This record gives sequence, C-alpha cells and structure tokens, in this order.
Amino acid sequence: MNDLTNLQTFIAVATAGSFAKAAARLNLSPAMVGRRLQALEADYGVKLIERTTRTQRLTEIGVRFLERASRVIDELERLNDLAGPQNHEISGHLRISGPTTLGVKRLASSIARFANQHPAVSLDLNLSDRNVDLIAEGYDLAIRVAHLRPSSLIARRIGTYRFVCCASPGYLDRAGVPSHPEQLEQHRCLLSLNLVPRDQWHFEGQDGRVLSAKINSNIGIDNGEAMRVAAVEGAGIIYAPLILVEEDIAAGRLTEVLAEWHKSSLPIHAVHPSRQFVPRRVKAVIDWIAGDLR
Repeated sequence: MNDLTNLQTFIAVATAGSFAKAAARLNLSPAMVGRRLQALEADYGVKLIERTTRTQRLTEIGVRFLERASRVIDELERLNDLAGPQNHEISGHLRISGPTTLGVKRLASSIARFANQHPAVSLDLNLSDRNVDLIAEGYDLAIRVAHLRPSSLIARRIGTYRFVCCASPGYLDRAGVPSHPEQLEQHRCLLSLNLVPRDQWHFEGQDGRVLSAKINSNIGIDNGEAMRVAAVEGAGIIYAPLILVEEDIAAGRLTEVLAEWHKSSLPIHAVHPSRQFVPRRVKAVIDWIAGDLR
C-alpha cells in the first residue's frame, strides 16, 4: 500500500510542478511529500526528479516512470470500479473547480446532495472565475461557462447559462424604462468585468436581427453577487445571469427590462483531463450535476 501512496505522491509532484503545490493538493506537508518521494526513489534505486532550491525537473527515467506510474494508478481505479456495481458504492476523493456565481447558486447544493447520496466520496469544491489548469493543479473536474477552445481535455455540455437585463424598481422610476437596446446609452449601467467584451451587450430581436448595444458605465464589478447587490440598491441596469437574479425578480427587488429581446446564452460544460479511463466517481458527479442543471 505504501508503494501506491508513494506513486500517487510522485505523480502529484510531477504534474503540479513543485513540492509545495503537490503538498497542498494532497493535504500534506512538503516535508512528508519529500520523504515519500525519497522512499520511492530508494525502493527503485533511481533518481526521478532533479531538485534545486528554485526549480525541479523530471530526469529522463523520471519521464518514463511517470507514464508507467499513471497507468498503474489508472488500472487500480479500474479494479476499484469492478467491485463498484456489486455494492453500488462510489468512493474516493474528487477535486472540482467551478465559476463563482454558478457555484454559489447551483453547484454547492448539488454536490451537497451528491455527498449525502454517496457518503464514501469526499469532495473539494473550489470556486473561482479563472480557468484552472486541471492537470497541473490536480483537479478531477471543472465546470466551465464558456464556448470552449479546442484542447486535449474532454468536455461534455451539461446545461445553458442564460442572461437577463434588469434593474431595481426605484432606479426605473427615476430614469425610466428602456424600450430598445439603443436607449441603454442614456442609462446608468453596471458592467461585469468577467464578460468579454464587457462594454457591449448583445440582443436579438423577434425578427432575428442581432444588435450589440454600446454601454457607458461608471461602475465595473468582477463578482456577480456584488453586482446583484449594487443593482438592488438602485445603481443601474445590469446584464446578468438569470440564476443570479431570478429570486430578486420573483420577489420584486429587481425588474426585468427589454424582456422581448433575446439575450446571450453560454454553454455549461463539464471538463476533465483526457485519459483512457475516467473514474466512476467522476462520471457519477457529472451525471448528477447535469441532472440538477436540467
């Protein structure tokens, strides 16, 4: 069992790029990571990683060792899954990355229910609006809201992220209700610093005509919840994810505007490293989240 633990530690060090990052991924001290790697090198009588105070690199044999070690761990996952269908238990650890707004509004509750259903699984959910490096940072899965660029990662579309325009009733009483996207130039609007481009809001009319409205703003915010709060306080019109503001619209704290114009939507993808074998727990949590998003 120590051999497998040491192999997993070596893979973490090799893919993370440093002892400190590997230690954080494994919830260990860097000293323990070093001891495990030294034990592995001693057991096999080879030098796997050349280390200095600033850098590390795989030796020539370390590169070949990493490939074989990864296969061993994959095969171990296969063996674990062979018994899975008999006892219907999914086990192991999952590290998941997700965007902040979707994470707070949907993913947190979804994985909480998944954990209740599968108590032998442990999960870490990291919420950030940056695209993490799944392999280097040791994530099993990422949920991304975007049109994805071609890569070696495996992606599955699991939902759609829709947008609405809205503002507080107080703001609309003062400034009036826009009836056309071109009128947004005369309104105070809040920009999401996470949208690209941030100063153009896209609309499609019922006749199929597409229009990009140029937005003037004196406030830009990089967090959805903060933008929602500012809108509720009457700071202006926002172009925001529906899941962020739907409760406020239902409660009357925000009012949808330009409802007859279609807004942007983005695909929601589950992304995982391209590997020959995908652990059953990864497949299970993807299916679970996809079901919740539907």
